[in-house]
Amino acid sequence: MIVVTAPTGRIGHQVIDALLDGGRQVRVIARDPARLAPRAREGAEIVQGSHSDPRVLAEAFKDADSVLWLVPPNPVADDIQEHYLGFTRPACEAIRAQGVRRVVGVSSLGRAHGSGAGQLSAAFAMDEMIESTGVGYRSLAMPFFMENLLHQAEALAARGVLSLPVAADRPLALVATRDIAATAARLLADDSWSGQDTVPVIGPDALSPHGMAQVLSEVLERPVRFEEPDREAYRATMTRYGMSEAWAQGLFDMADAQDNGVYDAEWRALTTPAPTAFREWCREVLIPAARATAA
Repeated sequence: MIVVTAPTGRIGHQVIDALLDGGRQVRVIARDPARLAPRAREGAEIVQGSHSDPRVLAEAFKDADSVLWLVPPNPVADDIQEHYLGFTRPACEAIRAQGVRRVVGVSSLGRAHGSGAGQLSAAFAMDEMIESTGVGYRSLAMPFFMENLLHQAEALAARGVLSLPVAADRPLALVATRDIAATAARLLADDSWSGQDTVPVIGPDALSPHGMAQVLSEVLERPVRFEEPDREAYRATMTRYGMSEAWAQGLFDMADAQDNGVYDAEWRALTTPAPTAFREWCREVLIPAARATAA
């Protein structure tokens, strides 16, 4: 039995599809089963509740061989690290109590950076907590998600503007969530591995934000320019829409860590990149989203 947390998210639902395609037994933890894709509702066993709840975890992890562990974002959290660890503590107790053999965690590149990297540092602390149980663990180490650009689909379609709080000319490692999901599904279905290790998942591009804007211009067939936002105005906008000061500061700390090379060592050492290029992702994912927004 393979347990998938956060099954309605961009990674979780793709993992479920891949596992079901492979004939695997899948169990999901879902707060609201109605939000699950029809295939997951029909093909997976469902445990209703939050995967921060010890009782839910005890039920879900019973007789489980492998678990996909993903802490969902919480932009209103006042303490980023405690948000991550508050989910993960009861998971570690359930891993021990139920004898789970393998866990695949969704984390980040740059673990050697340690503290001061916002949400990335919280993910590193999550890795350490899971590893302390002794369970077989694979930390999926990712850079910037291409899907983070989907919330800018309207601005790209209407105004031709790409905006990120990072340096305009510094290459930024990228990855598509479908490549993360494919790697996670492969590891979850493989019962031959043990021990603990990090698995970098990084796309084939080496694009700066200016380079990303150039690709977007070509794919969207309209000029796209990159604008680095004024941080205080950006912060004010985020908090006005409900984001906590702590979460907003964490995003800036993460951006600064990216500018300071948090991903670089593992990126340079990479021998086999994930398959999805940024241009391909733009054509297949971003353009449909931009068209849907424009319509």
